[in-house]
Amino acid sequence: MRPPLALAGLPLACLLVVMSGCATVKPVERGDNPNFATVMPPMPIPPEHNNGAIFQPTAVQGLFADYKARQVGDVLTVLLAERTQASKSASTSTSKESSVSMANPTILGRPVTHNGRPLLNTEISGNRDFDGQGNASQSNRLDGSITVMVSEVLPNGNLVVQGEKWLKINQGEEYIRLRGIVRPVDIRADNTILSTQVASAQVAYGGRGALADSNRQGWLSRFFNSPVWPF
Repeated sequence: MRPPLALAGLPLACLLVVMSGCATVKPVERGDNPNFATVMPPMPIPPEHNNGAIFQPTAVQGLFADYKARQVGDVLTVLLAERTQASKSASTSTSKESSVSMANPTILGRPVTHNGRPLLNTEISGNRDFDGQGNASQSNRLDGSITVMVSEVLPNGNLVVQGEKWLKINQGEEYIRLRGIVRPVDIRADNTILSTQVASAQVAYGGRGALADSNRQGWLSRFFNSPVWPF
C-alpha cells in the first residue's frame, strides 16, 4: 500500500527545511560590492600646448585654491563617530471574569426533576487572565576613520562618496565600508568630515576569519532559531 501523497512529500519538505538551516552566510569579499568600489577619475582632454609661452594650463595651480575633495576621483577622509542607543518596554495585562446562574424553572407550579434531581438548574463561570511583558535595549558605537573617493558630483554640487578599508589582524580580516552624500561646505580645511554629516549614509563594519567564525552560530543552532521552527 502506497502512503498518501501528503505523507510521501513530508520527508522531502523536512529535508528542504534542514537544508535551509544548513545554508551558510556568504563571506564578504574585497571589492564584491560595486557600491563601495574604488572609482577612477575620468581622463581629461589634454589642451593644446603653446611651446612659445611660459604659462602652461596643465601645470597651473590657483593661488587661492584648496585641496578639498570636489571632483570625481578625489579622496575624502570620513571621521567615524557613530553612537546609537535605543530602548523599548511594553507591558500588557488583561483580566475577564464572567458567571451565569439559572435556577431550576417551574412548569405549572412544579419544578422539572427526574428522580428528585433538578434537570434545568444551570451555572456557568469563566475566568481569563493575560499578562505579558517585553523589554528591548540596544547600544552601538563605532569610532575610527576611513578615506573614501568621490564617485559622482550631483547637479546641486553635492558629492557622492564611497569606499572600503580592510585590515588584516592576526588570524582574520576586518573591514569598514561607507557610502553617502556630503556637502562641500561641510568639508573641513584638512579635507575631513564627520560621519554624522554624511547624508543617506551606509556604514558597514564586519570581519572574516577564525575570530569571526567563532562568534557565528552553527547551522543547527540557526535552524532552531529560524522562523520556520514551529516551537
